[in-house]
Amino acid sequence: MKKYLKLIVAALIALVFIGTFAFLWQKSRPKEVVYSEFTPSRQDIRKTTIITGKIEPRNEVNVKPQISGIITELLKEPGQTVQQGEVIAKVKVIPDMGQLSSAESRVRLSAINLQQAEKDYARQLSLHEQKLVSDEEFEKTRQQLRQAQEEKAAADDALQVVRDGVSKSNASASSTLIRSTISGIILDIPVKVGNSVINSNTFNDGTTIATVANMRDLIFRGNIDETEVGQLQIGVPMKITVGALQNMQYDATLEYISPKATESNGANQFEIKAAVMVSADGKIRSGYSANAEIVLDEARQVVSVPESAIEFSGDSTFVYVIADSADKKTYNRTAVVTGLSDGVNIEIKKGLTLKDKVRGPQIITDVNSQQ
Repeated sequence: MKKYLKLIVAALIALVFIGTFAFLWQKSRPKEVVYSEFTPSRQDIRKTTIITGKIEPRNEVNVKPQISGIITELLKEPGQTVQQGEVIAKVKVIPDMGQLSSAESRVRLSAINLQQAEKDYARQLSLHEQKLVSDEEFEKTRQQLRQAQEEKAAADDALQVVRDGVSKSNASASSTLIRSTISGIILDIPVKVGNSVINSNTFNDGTTIATVANMRDLIFRGNIDETEVGQLQIGVPMKITVGALQNMQYDATLEYISPKATESNGANQFEIKAAVMVSADGKIRSGYSANAEIVLDEARQVVSVPESAIEFSGDSTFVYVIADSADKKTYNRTAVVTGLSDGVNIEIKKGLTLKDKVRGPQIITDVNSQQ
């Protein structure tokens, strides 16, 4: 029994030794270097760049009150459509005490002047009927009465406007009714019922009641690096991809390139704007982050090869043209003139034809894999 056990152990040791020897011998065998091969072809090559930015309305208007007061009613909500002149909110007037006092004083003074004008007119009318004053003098008195009546009405209207924000004569154009100045969609209403609001004047910008924009007229706004801005032209097409809307692309047209750079993170950037062709689905919203793809340069139907087949040496470029012989393949180092590259393929202006074959990157394979 012990004899058989020793034989089994010896056999196992021999197998391990033989397996190790075979593995090391296999690893030490020479490996053959194989190259990929490419055939030049004609294709369009485009050099593009991606610009990050945002989608926003071309015209975004802040609607502000014409008078100071308190919001008593909001008739619209964000997201709703509004027409130009449509009422968004109502304001209760808080009169300025100085203006109120001045308006009341004007009313009293106009009442005194009207009373005096009425007496003068009555006196002149009596004298005119007795042929004691001329028609010209009588007409002057009547004109003065009309002016006094008009001044009294204007003073009453001014007092009502200061006190109530509206008068009987201009009720349809009341400044207590906050109306939209454009047609569009309400993006935001930053006030609530009960908030105090002030009108725009020399000392402040006034309170924004609502922000309204035409969401059918959108632009893409972004920045491009100074190294690429020189290749842009007004009117070139762009493709806009909105990150929040998967698989959605919009066409756009470049319409503005800033003449002045702004510094951002140590680099000079130029602002660009592009008109976005909005679809009828209405899914796009103000403030969406977006990427714009712009074609900086293009070469159509040119001879090209993968850029990985090019050898760069200083200012010169070379390819290895494959020459098949009876024994083995040979590679002739050939100078070429390159053109536009898209990062994958590169244009060959001179040095290659469509009938040539060129060597690509190396492919390392085991000799046994070729057998």
